[in-house]
Amino acid sequence: MTVFEVVKASLVEVVPDVDPASVTAGRTLSDLGCTSIDRAEVVTLAMERLGIVVPISEFRDVNDLDRIVELLRTHM
Repeated sequence: MTVFEVVKASLVEVVPDVDPASVTAGRTLSDLGCTSIDRAEVVTLAMERLGIVVPISEFRDVNDLDRIVELLRTHM
């Protein structure tokens, strides 16, 4: 499973109203109707699944799925 797939699965689990088909590269969490609390939950769940720890503060101003994936990859 790629990092993007992990983030997507985490997003769909945290925000069940999100259509999985709409979760594509280049989208923002705001576009998908997510709040900052949703973002923190998605990132935390993705980190757990990937077995990594990244300070949540690194994601403070990050809303773009590609950037989330990039940050997670750099800590793997």
